[in-house]
This record gives sequence, structure tokens and C-alpha cells, in this order.
Amino acid sequence: MLRALLRLAALCLLLGVGLALGGCGGSDDDDAPPVVRETTPDAPPIRLGAKNFTEQTILGELYRQALEAKGYDVVLKLDIGSSEIVHRALRRGELDMYPEYIGVLLSEVADNTDRPPSDAAAYQAAQAFERRNGFTLLAQTPFADSNALAVKPRFAEQHGLRTIADLRKLDGTVEIAALAEFATRFEGLKGLRQQYRLNNLDVVKADGSDRYTKLDSGEVDVASVFTSEGQLAGDDYVVLQDPRRVFASGHVAPVVNDTLLETHGPGLRRAIDAVTRALTTSAMRKMNGDVDLRRREPAAVAGEFLRARDLLDAPTAR
Repeated sequence: MLRALLRLAALCLLLGVGLALGGCGGSDDDDAPPVVRETTPDAPPIRLGAKNFTEQTILGELYRQALEAKGYDVVLKLDIGSSEIVHRALRRGELDMYPEYIGVLLSEVADNTDRPPSDAAAYQAAQAFERRNGFTLLAQTPFADSNALAVKPRFAEQHGLRTIADLRKLDGTVEIAALAEFATRFEGLKGLRQQYRLNNLDVVKADGSDRYTKLDSGEVDVASVFTSEGQLAGDDYVVLQDPRRVFASGHVAPVVNDTLLETHGPGLRRAIDAVTRALTTSAMRKMNGDVDLRRREPAAVAGEFLRARDLLDAPTAR
């Protein structure tokens, strides 16, 4: 009798396990491990900001798409404005993160116009500044996109222009096509006047590729440019040397609210850093050229870059 009862109990246990397993689903992938999202369930969307020019739009799309592929909810806010405006929005809690240029962060946000002796020292100084404000700089990009001044080759040859200081050779007012903030920045008129004693400069406001259009047409003498722009890949422009270092090194690092990192854990940092470390000079210049010169959509250009580097993989089990 006892032996029969034991056999009956074992049979019931076996049937119970089978039913429990059957409740997990009947697909062909029953043996596959469950997919775990990288993000915290029910966390609010990540508010990602970007400034008001092509490269920033591309960077915003790169981070947005890569994070969404990992399961994060992201709201991308484009064309916010200059570094001063975007960083102010970050401090007010209107953004959670945005990609920033280390040199510009130091001179225009931290109000530190001293030039550190190396890129690593500049990064450390910027990191220290952000930590005092409750933010963290994540990894910086291999590429550096610095501000610079460019002229047409024939104009440079006619006037013997090699460095920014040579602009003093020009008679009358020297007009520079630039974004609006150039007029009030150290990495703009303030620094050029202070470091090079160039008091004959005037800014002609121009957004995006219009800076090059005005330079090509002869409407201005000089254009304020970014060194990773696709237009500078050939020999159509001469970038003037900057021996007094008005324009700082332009490696990019995302500035992220510490609360965001705490909420989502190390997976968020890994996902962002993976994108950042793939951004070489050649890759960034090609993407900028695809948008500015070949008129492709930034979202499509960013997606193509990420797919080629397996950075749009679905979330994986941890």
C-alpha cells in the first residue's frame, strides 16, 4: 500500500512539472533564454539634446537609435541652440544628456580660457567641472572637431594668408560668416581680438552650410568652420593655422545627469560608450558630408553607420 502511494505521488509531481513548463509557451523557441531589456522597467524616457548644426543632429540620431535598440525610451530634442543654451537646459532639468565638445565646454560654459597641455588634461578639467554640478562626462570620441577659420585658396595666395594672425594684412573690415554665438564667444570674436589683436573683424550671421555658400560667393572673406565638416575633405578651402590656440581641441563627450546613470545602471554607460568609441575622424567627416553635400537624411546616415558596426543589436540577456 505504501509503495503504491509513493508511485502515485511521484506521478503527480512529474505531471505538475510538465504543466508548469507547458505554461511558458508553445513556440519553437521555448528553450531560448528570455530577452532582458537593458533599461529599468517603467523608467521615464531619456531626454537627449543636440545643438543646432549638422554634426550635432547626426550625433543625436546616433545615440538615440543605439539606445532605443537596447530597449531605452528616448526623446531626442534637436536644434536647441548653442552650448550655453543646451547646458543651461541640462542644469534646469529639462534634459538628461547631450554630446558636448570638451574645449567649448571649458571656455564657453566653465569660463576657463586657459588651454590645458593635452587632450587628456582638458578632459580631466571638464570632468571635474561637471562633477561639481551633478553631471558626468562619459568617454570622449577618437575624432576632434575644432572651430577654425577658412578662406578660399586663391584669396589665401593673393594676401599671403597662412595663420589667423595674417588677417591683419587685410585692409578694411574682414567679414566672417559664422553662427550667431561666434560674436560673443572667446572661441570667436572675443578670443581673436584678445589673442591676435584683430579689431577689424565683423560677423555675418550664417547657419549650417550657408557659411560656405557666402564664402564661395565672395560675400564674406572668411568662414568659421568645424574641422570635421565634409566640405573640408578636399582642396576647396584653406584652414588658417591657430598658433595662439584660440580654438581648443574638439573631442566630444556626452554630458549625462548622474541621476540618469544611477537609474539605469552600468548598461546605459556601456551603450553610450560603444557609440562614442566608434566615431573616428574619417567616419564623422563622411557622415557630415553625406548630410551637407549629398543631402541625405541624418537619421538614415546614422542608422547606416550603426548597422555597419553592429550597434543596432537587439537587447541581450544578462
